[in-house]
Amino acid sequence: MALLEIKNIYMNFHTPESVIEALNNINIDIEKGDFVSVIGPSGCGKSTLLNIISGLLKPSSGEILFNGTSSDSNQDMVGYMFQKDNLFEWLTLWDNVTLGLKIKKLLTKENIEKVDLLLSQYGLSKFKKSYPSQLSGGMRQRAALIRTLALEPEILLLDEPFSALDYQTRLKVCDEIFQIIKKENKTAIMVTHDISEAISTSSKIVILSKRPSVVKRELFLDFNENLTPLQRRDEPQFREYFNITWKELDLNDE
Repeated sequence: MALLEIKNIYMNFHTPESVIEALNNINIDIEKGDFVSVIGPSGCGKSTLLNIISGLLKPSSGEILFNGTSSDSNQDMVGYMFQKDNLFEWLTLWDNVTLGLKIKKLLTKENIEKVDLLLSQYGLSKFKKSYPSQLSGGMRQRAALIRTLALEPEILLLDEPFSALDYQTRLKVCDEIFQIIKKENKTAIMVTHDISEAISTSSKIVILSKRPSVVKRELFLDFNENLTPLQRRDEPQFREYFNITWKELDLNDE
């Protein structure tokens, strides 16, 4: 049984004039430890799919199953990391990364020690009293991920988490976030427009068609598991995977 089953998902949006079909019978299985990237033309419903998985949106039909049971009773299994880090500028780094624990009344001694360890492991211990404006873009993204990890989700949803960064920082932070997710043994689903980013991080790429979206292809990637995202880009099969993905995208029809 897969950790996450996306089963027969349809999503329609109703306007006064018409019905917009966004997702059309989406079926995807996600195994524990997978890093899956969802890629497709702009407006095809990639972020909509993440919102359905997270429970923020209810699909028109279909279901999301965690370990074979309905997602309605398993929302704590999911952590969401958005395009922006969404750190509160008036709170210190420590107050930002523990905010979720405070809201859920889970700020126990054990959880405080766990957050302290995460900050130490990922180079942020010295900045606990700093404010977001005093942190680099990469540090802010690490802080946002630690805030999510503090709640111990099994599955991380990443909605273009590096898109706000400049190219060089994006490559570095992508490497860092990938290593953290791998070390913490989390399952991840990432939406991205960047084919190279998807190939450099993923165990599987799900390619969606133009709207109404169907799954055009699931591309399984075979890299040495010890390679970092940057190192993957130098592997001979990287170009092959890039060409396959590019040909499957309906970019000419956007």
